[in-house]
Amino acid sequence: MSKLKTPIILILLILIIDQSLKIWIKTHFLLGEQISIFGNWAFLHFTENNGMAFGWEFGGEFGKIFLSVFRIVAVIGIGWYLYDLAKNNAPKGLIISFSLVLAGAIGNIIDSAFYGIIFNESYGELAQIFPESGGYASFLHGKVVDMFYFPLLKGNFPDWIPIWGGEYFTFFRPVFNVADSAITIGVVLIIVLHRKFFKNKTENLGHENIEQEIA
Repeated sequence: MSKLKTPIILILLILIIDQSLKIWIKTHFLLGEQISIFGNWAFLHFTENNGMAFGWEFGGEFGKIFLSVFRIVAVIGIGWYLYDLAKNNAPKGLIISFSLVLAGAIGNIIDSAFYGIIFNESYGELAQIFPESGGYASFLHGKVVDMFYFPLLKGNFPDWIPIWGGEYFTFFRPVFNVADSAITIGVVLIIVLHRKFFKNKTENLGHENIEQEIA
């Protein structure tokens, strides 16, 4: 259990921050409302999405159910793998990286699974927790709350660029949340810092297979 203390604390901390901010945004902002954090470069902007991270959508009603179920299965798989890493004394950084991914996935699952049940719609009014009229959707049909918006660069593409020449653009356009950030940071850390771990693990498995064949 001591090996899992750090990932458990990290996961709980991220979930508390993620859900506290989402609930505050949901109950204090109208849908589409925003306030500036830093000039015209950083905003709290309340939006909701039915699909994937950073506000991307995925496949309508069927896609919504599929994505929710996929998230749950993925969380179970990542949770099992994280336990296995801790049990086998994997590098602490790798355990933390997978903890970030797991915490982010759980954070967005909570929205998808329960927000439709416990909140009413945010169109034209502030959402309430457990409204008398009931929630806006059934189990697994909730929308994920997003709030961070960083339009760092705005302008028009040069006319000489094919297809998009002259068109207006915003960078960075997606609106995201704490859970999305945790997933992204975790995945980047795994790819950038821990390739050696997976390479060594693959080589060790290969050596074990060769030894078994020889035996």
